[in-house]
Amino acid sequence: MAQQRFRSATIYEGIVRMTTRSFLYALGQDDADIERPHIAVIHTGGEMSPCNTTLRDQAQHAKTGIYAHGGTPHECPVVSVSDGLSVAHSGMRFSLISRELIADSVEATVRAHQWDGIFGIGGCDKNLPGLMMGMVRCDMPSIFLYGGSALPGQQNGRDVNIVDTYELIGKVLAGEATEAQLQSMARSCLPTAGACAGQYTANTMGMVSEALGLALLGSSMVPAVFAERAPVARRAARVLMTAVMGDSPKPRDIVTRESLENACAIVAATGGSTNAPLHIPAIAHEAGIRFDLNDVARVLARTPLIADLKPGGRYLARDVYYTGGAPVILKALLDGGYLNGDCVTITGRALSEELAMVPAVDGEVVRGCDAPLAATGGVMVLKGNLAPDGALLKVAGLKKLQHQGPARVFESEERCLEAVRVQAYAPGDVIVIRNEGPRGGPGMREMLGITALIYGQGNGEKVALITDGRFSGATRGMCIGYVGPEAASDGPIGLLRDGDVITIDARAEAGSLTVALDETELTARRAARAPSASKPLGGLLEKYAATVGPAHRGAVTHSGAVRWERDS
Repeated sequence: MAQQRFRSATIYEGIVRMTTRSFLYALGQDDADIERPHIAVIHTGGEMSPCNTTLRDQAQHAKTGIYAHGGTPHECPVVSVSDGLSVAHSGMRFSLISRELIADSVEATVRAHQWDGIFGIGGCDKNLPGLMMGMVRCDMPSIFLYGGSALPGQQNGRDVNIVDTYELIGKVLAGEATEAQLQSMARSCLPTAGACAGQYTANTMGMVSEALGLALLGSSMVPAVFAERAPVARRAARVLMTAVMGDSPKPRDIVTRESLENACAIVAATGGSTNAPLHIPAIAHEAGIRFDLNDVARVLARTPLIADLKPGGRYLARDVYYTGGAPVILKALLDGGYLNGDCVTITGRALSEELAMVPAVDGEVVRGCDAPLAATGGVMVLKGNLAPDGALLKVAGLKKLQHQGPARVFESEERCLEAVRVQAYAPGDVIVIRNEGPRGGPGMREMLGITALIYGQGNGEKVALITDGRFSGATRGMCIGYVGPEAASDGPIGLLRDGDVITIDARAEAGSLTVALDETELTARRAARAPSASKPLGGLLEKYAATVGPAHRGAVTHSGAVRWERDS
């Protein structure tokens, strides 16, 4: 029987490529190693955030597993931007952009080096979707591993996490807490490495990786610092090598319309991050599937909220781990008829087969679909004359679902932050931050700093905030982001003036975001609007602004599924 020929043979076969063998020998490989399939272990490890700092160690365990099961691993670190270090200043413009850089980097290293498989490891908000996008784009045997969340801190007998520090800043500015208390919280809230502990973007997308079928079931909720992560990485490597040898599906076999709907369902069921409806369409785009905010909205509306997770609820990722992990939530959704169990996973088995032996819900952290926290998902899409393309609101934990008030318009995050710091707004206002969309920012900054300050000042449910930018997965309150079209694309949000009356109705039967202006007035304002002055950007921001698409389609930067001829 002829020996299997792997794609990587392209780089070292024949006399003219003998120098490649020299490079591989210099990496410590012998001829037997060179003849094996070559696997890219692509991770975002580094010291730019606690989310990423454990990833290189996890990559070592993945490499061990790859070598033990017949592959030759190549560690390929790629860029990552920390949301925690870039929040509330101009650096946040580079957060969403980094998702595209990561996806592009996966494609570049895989195509340039003719790797035979991809083991992707990510730990922060944008590198999870970025790695998955790159894997789907390349469509070769791939597996994803989320690096895991941090453990919560403790203060006065209760769990605390990074959002408690954000909100305490607002209390200090409002004179309701001391700087000493803030300093104590800052030292307590993040005691270990790992991603932020609540159902914010990283943990949401970790669960999404399982729901899509790109990650092993049960892998995402293991805390970053737990010893269990080592065997999880080695087990994932074994599954990947099975796929490389030709016995398992590739990413575009796994990422289908049905599995994308499953991913949306776990976002809804957990009150997940409003960033997920931005990232899931982007992953779909890499598979050549048109799956936009309207598709997301349909799943969110039909899926119950069953997990009681922060920021809207009571529990954290660690608590989900102790109840059995994301598979417990997926099994509850499957039993309730909210998942497609026929979707194939990275193991080659159907999702329903993988979930067959998963335990029942605990009833506290996760409820059954027959006793949900809410009948519809924890994230809602709003539409209306202020958001024709849609907008997103996390409703999990909201005490009121309707708000009407006068607009208080700011042209940027910085201008709004100045006003919020001195509480230059009134209860009932609708704070509007525009020119922060994918093109207009550029980069679509998230506004966690502002929303946390407002909550800390005791006004979290007394005002509403809308923006064409993003909100963090940690945001709570009447905070509506991703308003589309954005101001830079001539969206209605760019036509608002102070005092315009805005109505928000987030009840399940409504889902609307409107301004009390008729079409005649909007048309007149659009005609009278002066062209915005172009900003000399240069560099990465300029390239991004020139290529990025609208938020409701995932803010992607290329035309669709990449199909490339594989060298023979």
